[in-house]
Amino acid sequence: MRVPLSWLAEYVDLPPGTSLDDVHAALVRVGLEEEDVHTFDLQGPIVVGEVLEFVEEPQTNGKTIRWCQVRVAPEGEQAADGGDAVHGIVCGARNFFVGDKVVVTLPGSVLPGPFPIAARKTYGHVSDGMIASAKELGLGEDHDGILRLSTLGVDAPVGTDAIALLGLDDAAVEINVTPDRGYAFSIRGVAREYAHATGAVYRDPAAQVPAATASADAFPVEVRDEAPIRGRVGASVFATRIVRGIDPTRPTPAWMVARLKLAGIRSLSLPVDITNYVMLELGQPIHGYDLDALQGGIVVRRAAPGETLETLDGKVRTLHAEDLLITDDRGAIGLAGVMGGASTEIGDATTNVLIEAANFDPVSIARTARRHKLPSEASKRFERGVDPAVAGAAAARVAQLLVDLAGGVADERGSLIHEAPAREAIHLPDGFVTGLIGVEYTADEVHDALAEIGGAVARVEGGFDVVPPSWRPDLTANVDLAEEVARLLGYDRIPSVLPVAPPGRGLTRAQRVRRGVADAL
Repeated sequence: MRVPLSWLAEYVDLPPGTSLDDVHAALVRVGLEEEDVHTFDLQGPIVVGEVLEFVEEPQTNGKTIRWCQVRVAPEGEQAADGGDAVHGIVCGARNFFVGDKVVVTLPGSVLPGPFPIAARKTYGHVSDGMIASAKELGLGEDHDGILRLSTLGVDAPVGTDAIALLGLDDAAVEINVTPDRGYAFSIRGVAREYAHATGAVYRDPAAQVPAATASADAFPVEVRDEAPIRGRVGASVFATRIVRGIDPTRPTPAWMVARLKLAGIRSLSLPVDITNYVMLELGQPIHGYDLDALQGGIVVRRAAPGETLETLDGKVRTLHAEDLLITDDRGAIGLAGVMGGASTEIGDATTNVLIEAANFDPVSIARTARRHKLPSEASKRFERGVDPAVAGAAAARVAQLLVDLAGGVADERGSLIHEAPAREAIHLPDGFVTGLIGVEYTADEVHDALAEIGGAVARVEGGFDVVPPSWRPDLTANVDLAEEVARLLGYDRIPSVLPVAPPGRGLTRAQRVRRGVADAL
């Protein structure tokens, strides 16, 4: 899981000057190990420029270049590299026009590689810098043309620092998430762990967006699982929300593109990017459907013999009887928790979107993902356990972003099926944690640590009854709770003590004979 610092700072207070090393050290204290760090690896001056004019010049090699005049500083001011306000730049791209705002890497700047930029003679001109593409900046894979800021919904004065403007000064720490800690596959979960480690104030993003009112006359949804695996229904929670009238031409904003890139996800389109963004933020996988492509309501069921589905990757897959499907009146429209179907994909002309946020059985999803060789960010989270209480808030968060960024209008009501069983209390006897860990913990310390992780802690005769939080399916026994107390109060409190060897019974007669023979020889 990659965690951009700017995103983390929205939900916990990071002290000024907090570095990646500081965040790493804090997370290690609560058992989250760092695997890597990620930055855009850029060095300025990289600024906003405006194309004033250009001349197309055919070359003998068959290529046509553009000799451009680009304003890189306000009129009458010096450029960030100390040069004139207007730079002459050679560019091979053809996807820009006079008046476009672009990103200019001035002489002295460094791109990932490292690739230093300098004024150099090429095609009969001295190119005083470079107009950058999204790929050259580390923002995407598009190398066919330069990055026009309008495609990111960005406008800024000429000469503005483009690194800060586009969020390219951000950095991310990548942590190793063990199978029992699926909640850490989200900014929400990692922020909570950082708060545990440092005492920083934590703001739960799931609590900041109210879920829609569930209504029977909202979009129809039915779970019809007639062959649950190991007795567990395939979908215990299923929430939907509808947003109508989105503008399919709206670009994904630069700040979201940068965060997704740092988190390891490529920007595709605004609606899809929003679903991925909320998945990373809350840990709840989301799927969006083109509402106008659906026929009838949604039924969640197992696959029928011989049933097929064309998935989003363009492959037609023959389904297995254990596969959990999302279907409409025509048939299968998605492999639940793994990959959607091509027939209801959100496309360039989609204006009405149905949002799905569900909680699927981990075993069912794991088997389907392996059977069809379809590992995904969604299946990875479902396999490890997703918070069943966050689905409604996640659907509402997607709706909020589609309204704010895509210009849509959200239906006030949504559908919600919630049949997840309530967590049972675990009894933790007085002295149990101390006896197991070997450290003297007070009752108040035990109570406060378990309350801090989100548990509902009640004092009862002889100990505590603790209901684990919904996002911690790994907490199932009193030993798990004891481990949490030790983790939050610090492993450094546990002394390093060598075990005392039990007294032996001495050598047997046969051993004494063999040793005597060996000594004699």
